[in-house]
Amino acid sequence: MRKIISIILAVVLIIVSILFAKYLINNKKKPKPRVEKVVKTVFTKTVNNTSIPLIITASGNLTAKNKIDIYAEVQGVLEQTAKEFKEGTLFRKGEIIIKINSDEFYANLKAQKSNLFNSLTAIMPDIRLDYPSEYDKWQKYLKNFDLNKNLQKLPKTTSEKEKFFISGRGITTAYYNVKNLEIKFNKYTLKAPFDGILTESLVNPGTLIRVGQKLGEFIDPSIYEMAVAIKSEFKNLLQIGKQVELNDLEKTKKWVGKVVRINGKVDSDTQTIKAFIEVRGKDLKEGQYLEASLLAKSENDAFEVARNLLIENSKLFIVKDSILNLVTVNPIFENRNTVVIKGLENGTQLLSKPVPGAHSGMLVKIAIENKK
Repeated sequence: MRKIISIILAVVLIIVSILFAKYLINNKKKPKPRVEKVVKTVFTKTVNNTSIPLIITASGNLTAKNKIDIYAEVQGVLEQTAKEFKEGTLFRKGEIIIKINSDEFYANLKAQKSNLFNSLTAIMPDIRLDYPSEYDKWQKYLKNFDLNKNLQKLPKTTSEKEKFFISGRGITTAYYNVKNLEIKFNKYTLKAPFDGILTESLVNPGTLIRVGQKLGEFIDPSIYEMAVAIKSEFKNLLQIGKQVELNDLEKTKKWVGKVVRINGKVDSDTQTIKAFIEVRGKDLKEGQYLEASLLAKSENDAFEVARNLLIENSKLFIVKDSILNLVTVNPIFENRNTVVIKGLENGTQLLSKPVPGAHSGMLVKIAIENKK
């Protein structure tokens, strides 16, 4: 009986162990979680090919068309004038901008004039004896001789003998020496050649000015030029006299200029050609940065997209049957922020905003607002 009972208990224990082991195994098998596919919502726009004007944009700084750098041609002490020699001072045409003390030079000029007058007086008796017919014109010249006024031209000689006589007495040399001093004397006073404004002042009254020293800068604030670099492929589109639209960087102000000069040389490094645009208007300043828009031509059956949508410079994402497809397009013109392309059919749903991680074959959903 013991053996039978032991065998039965052993069998029962084995069966219970097997059942318990199966129970533990079954409890370890958890159901796999269902992974839901994430469908991204994208924004699109419908392609509608039209005629698009190609506008060449370029930028540059304004430079006054009439501008002079003021340098001293004579030496002396800078004097105070009716208007201060300071940046921002306006001068009308003919007003004195700079005056350098010329007392010493003027005294020397009068001395040279006096020497010329004495030389002419000394030859008058000889002229009366040797050239009596010419005496009156020289007498009249002496009578009108004024040390305080600019020298008049010497009387014309009517014969070679008279010419040699005047030259031999040193009259011609003395005359041109005085004329040279008169020209130099005028450089002690600088007058405004046009209505303008002083944009740079490097000296103050009382300063000793030296020959060749830069004193300042004077410009005409009513007319400016801007140099822009245009790609050489568009050089045939540039024409002198063609109107150009200009605007500031904030796009708040606009001006209309015109092409006045075109450089005949293409820059070998950048393959661009330089054009000069003349512009007038209010609120323009020397050195101001502007952007120019030049209408080149119109391209038919084209579409304009943002540059950041372009993949590898020639591909775009479109949505077809809720799936992204990467298609190749033909970029024909680039602006600063957009690209004009060809190769898309009308009605194509084009991705209008970049999608992170986008790839060909990706399942997407078009935004309802944009679709409407």
